[in-house]
Amino acid sequence: MTDAIAPSLDDFARLAQEAFDALPGPFRQAAGEVVIRIDDFADEATLAEMEIEDPFELTGLYHGVDIGRRDSLGPAAEPSRVFLYRRPILDEWCERGDVGIAELIAHVLIHEIGHHLGLTDDDIHAIEDEED
Repeated sequence: MTDAIAPSLDDFARLAQEAFDALPGPFRQAAGEVVIRIDDFADEATLAEMEIEDPFELTGLYHGVDIGRRDSLGPAAEPSRVFLYRRPILDEWCERGDVGIAELIAHVLIHEIGHHLGLTDDDIHAIEDEED
């Protein structure tokens, strides 16, 4: 048995920032104004809105108007945010056992930034399938 300690919210924030900094320049520039937030779980209102009963089912969420649907003459109504949910990501990491925590955080972050850029889940999965 080990005495390993689960990464904290601050650890997740650092790993997410490192993943963001490692993105290719054009991708990072396009996503530049997005705010990255780390929480243990999605709040009850978000879970209810998405009709999710188990908070462990949601590892990340993009909240905002994607850049393809914004009014080009003005700013977005509110800042775009990417939420990463620590406990569900940790749970997936433990269950899978085949991926590092930094890699999993980067995966969820990139997926949610894809939504910020206007990509659908199907678009993102197609891109991921091309990489495999």
